[in-house]
Amino acid sequence: MKKRNVRAAMENRNARADLAPYAARSPGRLVAEPLSPTRTEFQRDRDRIVHSTAFRRLAHKTQVFVHHEGDHFRTRLTHTIEVAQIARALARALKLDDDLAEAVALGHDLGHTPFGHTGEDALDECMADHGGFDHNSHGLRIVTELERRYAEFDGLNLTQPTLSGLVKHNGPLIDSSGAPGERYRKRGIPDAILRYDRLQSLDLAGQPSLEAQAAAIADDIAYDAHDIDDGLRAGLFSLADIRASVPFAGGLLREIDDRYPQLEEPRVIHELTRRVITCFIEDVIAESSRRISEAKVDSPEAVAAAGQPLVGLSPALAAADRDVKTFLFARMYRHPSVQRVRDQADAIVRRLFEVYLTDPATMPTNWATKAGQGERARAVADYIAGMTDRFAIHEDARLFDGSPELR
Repeated sequence: MKKRNVRAAMENRNARADLAPYAARSPGRLVAEPLSPTRTEFQRDRDRIVHSTAFRRLAHKTQVFVHHEGDHFRTRLTHTIEVAQIARALARALKLDDDLAEAVALGHDLGHTPFGHTGEDALDECMADHGGFDHNSHGLRIVTELERRYAEFDGLNLTQPTLSGLVKHNGPLIDSSGAPGERYRKRGIPDAILRYDRLQSLDLAGQPSLEAQAAAIADDIAYDAHDIDDGLRAGLFSLADIRASVPFAGGLLREIDDRYPQLEEPRVIHELTRRVITCFIEDVIAESSRRISEAKVDSPEAVAAAGQPLVGLSPALAAADRDVKTFLFARMYRHPSVQRVRDQADAIVRRLFEVYLTDPATMPTNWATKAGQGERARAVADYIAGMTDRFAIHEDARLFDGSPELR
């Protein structure tokens, strides 16, 4: 009787009467498991992601600046934590399952390589003849295959809504005819995603859950805010530059000047950052509430069939978001000092790939064995993708003379 009462209590907890009818539900896992007596299914997903090896490695993976360029710049891990905080705020306001939104946010970057997008682009080109490399599909493989911690299954055995959110938080991967969407139009859907979809449907043509949509827009908000913050603190551009080039930021700076006319610059930068986040969050809540109401969705299935995203920015703030990203692309991501490090990082990834592919014995024994048992190139890519920045730099110095310091 006691076990039955516990199970009923957990089923009620998973149902969560405080949520809107269009909030995601928590159907089963690929490998069936008993319900937890203390946590909902999405809370278990979140916890498994946080305790994974891949999550810990994010602490030493590049966001924009390599680890030794400064202790106060964002890493892939601190970015992920900021995304999760924003995603939870959005989900709560919209009466969504904030545990699912947090799980998707915490897991959305697990598949990233060392050195950020530079490492991914280099590894993708190295793998051009072997199916390419895509951080989204690699992230799915991490949580379904590559993490080997549990006695009864490979991966983390996450729920279907969490896996689906990780794979398609930025939108459907295929259209109604089954053709790949824009992201995968040239190369096709990665085999890893299609393979898993045959085991457990990820509904690749449907819109993401609203929780996954909240995580996706939270990623954009976090990028805008913390890259402005990091770029200003790194001296890549000035407050005067962003004031003149981005009307949205200029308006916020005028508000700060009016209220705090003698405020020192570090506090101005922080005030700007927090106001960017607040403006975007408040706008997303208002705009998404309007879209959800107009779409009249009343279930997760109705969200999937909506035909368009329901969580997003208003036209005015979407334009502001584009302005911020255009400014950051030109003044930060393509800044000569950042580009110089990117070029050096690109060379490291390519050198490591070539030497491991040619001589797998230069990898640890377990990876060398894996390379000899199946697709050698994929095993090499998996090994490199799991590296932190500093480990990749260390490996490059171990294997090659005259490796760069990435400065």
